[in-house]
Amino acid sequence: MYRMKTQKLDNVYRAAYDFAMPGEEKIFAYSKWDIIPVLAALLQGVYLASLFFFFPHLNWWARIILGFVYAVSISWNINGISHNFLHNPFFHSPILNRLFSICESLVVGFSQVFYECVHKRHHQSNSDRPDANGETIDWLSIYRYGKKGGAESPWTYTFLSYFRDDIAVTYKVLKGKNLKEAYWGVFEICLVLILYGIGFILNWKFMLYFLVFYYLGQSLSSLNGYYKHYGGNPDSPLAWGVSSYGKLYNWLWFNNGYHAEHHYRPRAHWTKMKELHEQIKEAMIKAGTKIIRPPHALGFLDSNLPCR
Repeated sequence: MYRMKTQKLDNVYRAAYDFAMPGEEKIFAYSKWDIIPVLAALLQGVYLASLFFFFPHLNWWARIILGFVYAVSISWNINGISHNFLHNPFFHSPILNRLFSICESLVVGFSQVFYECVHKRHHQSNSDRPDANGETIDWLSIYRYGKKGGAESPWTYTFLSYFRDDIAVTYKVLKGKNLKEAYWGVFEICLVLILYGIGFILNWKFMLYFLVFYYLGQSLSSLNGYYKHYGGNPDSPLAWGVSSYGKLYNWLWFNNGYHAEHHYRPRAHWTKMKELHEQIKEAMIKAGTKIIRPPHALGFLDSNLPCR
């Protein structure tokens, strides 16, 4: 059953290549517009470094505001920049892609190689419901820890998901697919730990402050992920995800709001999500695809949420 399901999904994945054909740019693999998320990621790194250096001179209220901005930026990066990068690596050069992966790992605080492994498993089963043994293929499924086959509480999903990541299991799965990539993932984790270790040596007070907002940022990313699937239908390809079409949200989050479309065509480039939406919107309506008005992170404000 699992092989049949993944084979079917692989066919859907291959069908997306007409939306992600390599471009003619000398540096960027798919679109020159990828310079925007690249610069945005570098800017986030500069912001974090600046926060470290200016921390001793900031008032408590400034620290809280700037820390919250960093927390939001983590979710913004994971769901916008990093997410688009793992589906369509930005550069032609493998070296540049590797360097950007390392940069992203340091900025958001976890290995991008491991994230890619977990996220592509998510696309294999699209937030599936537990099987007869109570297991889900998708480690990120909102039904994995739910009761009686329903979605779990957004509270527990938001604040516990970070502690549920099993690095050892991810490494084992990745090692079975690509030993070299598994080693690169471990290398990225080591770089993050070294960076944090240096941070504690230079200013342990900042690091304690930082870890609070780092965890908050990871939790906000989980909250975002929850409402990208709450109300979706794991059994219908056109309704696997939940979409949100707010213009400002999609402009800032690199079209992350087109999530049902993304699950239907995972390799569609972020600049072509509106085009994809126009092509399949009628079919989405027939499939009953869930649409919410607020951004995903504020999905709990939607007035038409289904009961758990």
